[in-house]
Amino acid sequence: MDLSRRQFLATTALASGAVTLGLSPSAHPLRILILGGTGFLGPHLVRFARSRGHHVTTFTRGRTQPTMFASEFDRVEKLVGDRASDLSALETGTWDAVIDNSGRNEAWTAASAALLKGRVGRYMYTSSTGVYYPYFGDDISEDTEVLTTVLEDDDGSSAYGVMKVLSERAARAEFGADRTVVVRPTYIVGPGDRSNRFEYWPVRIQRGGEVLVPGKPDDPVQYIDVRDLTEFMIRLLENEVSGTFNCVGPESRLGMHAFVHGVHAVTSAAVNWVSIPDYDFLIEHGVPYAVPWIMPTGNEIGSARINFDRALARGLTYRPLAKTVGDTLEWWYSDAVTEERRTTMVSGERSLMAREAEIIAAWRARQ
Repeated sequence: MDLSRRQFLATTALASGAVTLGLSPSAHPLRILILGGTGFLGPHLVRFARSRGHHVTTFTRGRTQPTMFASEFDRVEKLVGDRASDLSALETGTWDAVIDNSGRNEAWTAASAALLKGRVGRYMYTSSTGVYYPYFGDDISEDTEVLTTVLEDDDGSSAYGVMKVLSERAARAEFGADRTVVVRPTYIVGPGDRSNRFEYWPVRIQRGGEVLVPGKPDDPVQYIDVRDLTEFMIRLLENEVSGTFNCVGPESRLGMHAFVHGVHAVTSAAVNWVSIPDYDFLIEHGVPYAVPWIMPTGNEIGSARINFDRALARGLTYRPLAKTVGDTLEWWYSDAVTEERRTTMVSGERSLMAREAEIIAAWRARQ
């Protein structure tokens, strides 16, 4: 490994910056409508918005109960409907801002924006850095050209990016550029994550032993703590900001080896790192990614080289990696996560953890 734990901690302490918790009222309480409020981002948005004194309304199908901050939802106005077929609950009411967290279809965003534009001050659309796929270049900014048609032989990546681009444009078409905010987060991580991606690393490293680390030492990784993202989103609304923002972290460049050292710093587990920098070998053994690491080749070469200067200038702040990892582990072993999910992480058919020893053995046999 090219960076010791001590070096990592020293670097992180200097680079993490001030962490803005913001659990105090805003001077100007807002009425905020959240389209989709019970998934991953929603509970964090609700909690932070309420801590700032804002009145929150959610619009959901009423089928999913939040697994985090459930008591906060006792104080939230709840509207029930369906983005695809029933917006009747949104036909009345006024809000200062709407946050569109569930815009997974251009038509959904177009319909909700058209319905709300005369009764809502600002439309915030939660997009993704996936709009930049294929990721060419090493400094991908909000001004980088994006696709509006799906690539041939697409694996779903360009279709997702195009959907997000067209949804962004649908919001702007109704609200205008001066009343539209677009946030483009990279991989969102932290307590409440439903993906089993980032949390793999804290769980795996805490177990100790031989840990497979894919990629070259300095392969860049990027991610954003869900709380850093949602707090930034609420502050953009409070400050009546418009525009497009890449919401990406950490603040300082971080390579894959430094990342796993940072995760390990939270545990006392004895670990033997097994670095596998051979991309061809990793592809052969079904490890083209292990989020936040994405093999930086082909269409993914710039996926972890997103420029986020604009968001920094507008006040995006970051928790230290140690805080994200520690809180993720605490959540992972709480009642919010089922034992079935924890078991699947360790021994599921598609789990890297279940295949790890076999891959390491194959790597050593090749040396």
